[in-house]
Amino acid sequence: MEQKEKGKKQLLLRISPQLWEDLSAWAEDDFRSINGQIEYLLTECVKKRKKSGSRERIKE
Repeated sequence: MEQKEKGKKQLLLRISPQLWEDLSAWAEDDFRSINGQIEYLLTECVKKRKKSGSRERIKE
């Protein structure tokens, strides 16, 4: 196992049933587990934020 993998953290995530269904379908399309899909999406969002230099909070 890579050094990077040893340091992974666990977290409990509560999401709506609809979001679960959407993520499940997307993960299946990308040949990933749901956990892998969520990790991929979070990683991409963080990379995008770092690249843009944005440190502002997202306003809803």
